[in-house]
Amino acid sequence: MPVERFIIRGDLAAATFLPWVARHLLRLGLRGETQRSDALCVEMLVEGPADLIDAMEMGVSLGPIEAWVETIERLPLNRCGSA
Repeated sequence: MPVERFIIRGDLAAATFLPWVARHLLRLGLRGETQRSDALCVEMLVEGPADLIDAMEMGVSLGPIEAWVETIERLPLNRCGSA
């Protein structure tokens, strides 16, 4: 199953952002793990089918309304866990 590192940048200080991301992962049937989070950047691993990872990127770019996502960088991981 593909695993990608998402590096999300923007105004992510809203308390609703990370719970929203977690709910969206569940809705899509993906596995995710937040590795780093602050008001300007969230880094997370996302695992699942490639088309659903694409849908996750689209969803994160659009919501929730309290946050402003400027960029999402996606880095595929190799089997050893590094980009």
